[in-house]
Amino acid sequence: MSVIVKDDSIQIERLNLGPFGTNSYLLICQKTGASVIVDAPGDAEKVLKRLEGTHPKYILMTHNHMDHVDALAALKSALNVPLAAHEDDAGGLPVKPEQFLNDGDTISFGEIQLKVLHTPGHTPGSLCFLTGSYLISGDTIFPGGPGKTWSPDDFKKIVESLRNKIFTLPDETQVYPGHGDATVLKKEKHEFEAFSSKPHDPDLCGDVVWLSS
Repeated sequence: MSVIVKDDSIQIERLNLGPFGTNSYLLICQKTGASVIVDAPGDAEKVLKRLEGTHPKYILMTHNHMDHVDALAALKSALNVPLAAHEDDAGGLPVKPEQFLNDGDTISFGEIQLKVLHTPGHTPGSLCFLTGSYLISGDTIFPGGPGKTWSPDDFKKIVESLRNKIFTLPDETQVYPGHGDATVLKKEKHEFEAFSSKPHDPDLCGDVVWLSS
């Protein structure tokens, strides 16, 4: 567990969990103690231990891939709070969501508001969550490139999601992805511009790196 954001209004903690080294994020309202969990990769007991002393309000899912959901059933049973995800990914979750999230929705907990961004490409129902200058990006964007895609059409979708939803955010936005370390959006915008300035195979997909693909 590491505290990656701590200011007067919010604390964000990153937990690297499960067999695939997946990031789960705990967001805590500093003024009320209300909290949400983003993704459930594994080690439910570690998450529950860390939530002690807070008031959990939601489990939020960025997408439905197996490396993000292993502890979902256990957390849902223990916490009995609403599970929220995009409808397009709901069928792949081990627990049925009580709430479907759409682009532009707002999730409130304590005095914190999270804006929902629908960013299809990695999966049809991929979501990112934004509060202030902090973006929980799931597997939509990583340092140096987008999330993995499995077809040229999916790659086009993830690029469109990035152009229209992510790269319109301020340069100073801090990006916290589903795996690995954080990045800052200004760097990712510059690398994407370099990628976009060159011709590419129309069938491009898979693990794309902006500066070398």
